[in-house]
Amino acid sequence: MISQVFILSSKGDHLIYKDFRGEADKDAISVFFEMVTALSGDQPPVVMSHKDLNFVHVRQGGLYWVASTKTNSSPFTIIEFLNRLAALTKDYCGSLCEKSVRMNFALIYELLDEMVDYGYIQTTSTDILKNFIQTEAVTSKPFSLFDLSNVGLFGAETQQSKVAPSTAATRPIMSHRSEQGGKNEIFVDVVERLSVVIGSNGVLMKADVEGEIRVKCYLPTCSEMRIGLNEEFSIGRSQLRGYGTAVRVDECSFHQAVKLDEFDTYRILKVCPSQGEQTLMQYQLSDELPCAPPFRLFPTVEKDYGSRLLIFLKLRCDLPPKSTALNVSVTVPVPKGSLSLSQELSSPDQTAELQLKNKAILWSIPRFPGGAQLSALFKVEVPSLSSASLLEVGPVSMSFELPKQTCTGLQIRFLRLSPTQPGMSQRWVRYVTHSDSYTIRI
Repeated sequence: MISQVFILSSKGDHLIYKDFRGEADKDAISVFFEMVTALSGDQPPVVMSHKDLNFVHVRQGGLYWVASTKTNSSPFTIIEFLNRLAALTKDYCGSLCEKSVRMNFALIYELLDEMVDYGYIQTTSTDILKNFIQTEAVTSKPFSLFDLSNVGLFGAETQQSKVAPSTAATRPIMSHRSEQGGKNEIFVDVVERLSVVIGSNGVLMKADVEGEIRVKCYLPTCSEMRIGLNEEFSIGRSQLRGYGTAVRVDECSFHQAVKLDEFDTYRILKVCPSQGEQTLMQYQLSDELPCAPPFRLFPTVEKDYGSRLLIFLKLRCDLPPKSTALNVSVTVPVPKGSLSLSQELSSPDQTAELQLKNKAILWSIPRFPGGAQLSALFKVEVPSLSSASLLEVGPVSMSFELPKQTCTGLQIRFLRLSPTQPGMSQRWVRYVTHSDSYTIRI
């Protein structure tokens, strides 16, 4: 039984507040935020208590999604409810951020009225709620005086016009009056998160991959969708399938709506997609990486004259030549007494700064082509520099995004809809790999 639901910004501003039972005071908002900010850890406990009031919260989109209760309710049920509330807000508002919540507060209040009755959860189903939600979502489109992104020479179709715009999958699922409301589209994302530890000798010590197949549907009606995976896809260390390169994962789980009657034989997932976003499949590969790690680092750390520390980094991207890594950042811990930094970078689009609070150098690379090699020389002023100070350098951590890449090799063979959609329906498939934890020891 839920007493209150409220959504807070990262600064504690209250965006949404709904009191279902009148059991708790409105100052519960300030009490919760004071408890969260008073904790020293980056991730406060999901469940916290103050007197006879229990708080359960999750962090999504940079916001606090909080529910309070005075009864001994199941925290897992409330956590699942809050996650579903965040997912529904993203589906109905198009994006999940403070701005979209502020602009669509009336829509979110209407969602809460239909989802919860006097503290009891009624439904979190998109298909059921869309019959009752009447408020239209408010979306903000960046102003552009000349929007020529999809116009070719003399109006001809270009290769860029065949690619979905970056905001195509972040619009509301119910957009009757919006510009894109009439489009019948479905988006399938294969998203993987990579965790790697590389030793100081360059040997791969640990490699884990966690992935999922997400579907975001804007089709008004679709009785069945069939997604074909690699025929060589295998789960566990079973016998290899097919004649091509093996695609193996250790564990795999599916959404309860996925039908698996053709999966064992043909590697086909069947589902009746509802409007909004769903995670159809999650998988994991441990202690093995089918491909080479995307980055190799060759560091040199030495003491210069006086109190200067020299750190020379040579970073190589081992992706295929036509691939590109985006938003690459390299974090290098430095000795605690570091005061200033001067750098020499191999290209002008790179940046580097010394973060005194974190005692680390942040090297940022917006684009890193596959097969390329970049270098950086950092000169750090460290008072009373000693040989022991050299041991404080490292390990190096990296974050990046690899579009059009999957580490496991998982691919979508086909995406078929039945019955055939009236009018033109567009189907988009995207592959992306994010760094979850990429550590290189020096």
